Amino acid sequence: MTIQGTSFSIPAILEINEGVIHHLESLLKKYNFHNTIIYFDDFTYENYAKAIQGTFSSLNIDTKALPLKMDIHTLIDEAFCIKNYDAVLAMGGGAIIDYGKYIAFSRKLPFISIPTSASNDGFASSNCSIQINQKKTTVPAKIPYGIVVDLDIVQTAPNQLILAGIGDLMSNITALYDWDFEERHGVGQVNAFAAMLSKKAVNSFIRTPMNDIKNPIFLKELISSMTIGGISTDISGNSAPISGSEHLISHALDKISVNPQMHGVQVGIATYIMAKVQDHRYERIIKVFERTGFFNYVKTLPLNKEEYRQAIDLAPSIKPSRYTYLHEEAYREKAKKLLDEDRILCEIFHKI
Repeated sequence: MTIQGTSFSIPAILEINEGVIHHLESLLKKYNFHNTIIYFDDFTYENYAKAIQGTFSSLNIDTKALPLKMDIHTLIDEAFCIKNYDAVLAMGGGAIIDYGKYIAFSRKLPFISIPTSASNDGFASSNCSIQINQKKTTVPAKIPYGIVVDLDIVQTAPNQLILAGIGDLMSNITALYDWDFEERHGVGQVNAFAAMLSKKAVNSFIRTPMNDIKNPIFLKELISSMTIGGISTDISGNSAPISGSEHLISHALDKISVNPQMHGVQVGIATYIMAKVQDHRYERIIKVFERTGFFNYVKTLPLNKEEYRQAIDLAPSIKPSRYTYLHEEAYREKAKKLLDEDRILCEIFHKI
């Protein structure tokens, strides 16, 4: 009898260092890419497109800025209007990375992700968030062929973008507990290797010195851990290793909030809520959020407690096929009670 293992993808290119954007041509040449296109958002096009093109001497690289309000139809139109490139690159925030990833996926081309901030783990994942019928929807793509992160650029990002990334990464803790919960209830099946990678990723990050979130060592660890989390989703075939009830709360907030916050910020707050609901590793989450300044930052935001209460109730309907803690009424009630009684949450929601 032949027993087959699981096939999954990992990036062939992984460059996380200072100044790597200036050596993009030699990197592409090393992997036999000769004719490529790089997409930018308006900000990165204005600040980096000309400089990057100026570093190329022997390879062709076309540059193009894309608007940030594209839906799936305009992305497909773009994908089938471009030339036969060897690879597609995208540089910027989460939206432009998702656009490039989906264009490359549509044309079956290698995709190289060049994030300019560490605000979420989308730059390394196999999915992307695309507008379909005026609704943000998670659609499948592929793990990037390459990930190139210039720490000199990431360091210039506002602190809140890094804090959002911290919130997104720490959600691995509650997501994995939800995944175990799901399996115990006969709904899902935990992939042990994917779960191990996700857990190792967040645990490695937790051991990093946190006195300066702009420190290159800290940023490299944050981005590396996010990359490992992205790979875990390709192994499992779903987002369960890094996304559980805390992400359902954030997705619900995106639907109902008058003033939704960054994905990683909402996820981070929901991660703390769910860690208390699960009674699992919330002390560690408190330490990380206090040391990095995440809690201090979110206390300055105009957060609405009633919206979080509604989002907790709405969360199970976001992904009815899942079975997280929030899919049981008793845990939803516990989460809503914490909004009124938990000391830290009372400080976070002090304004409204």
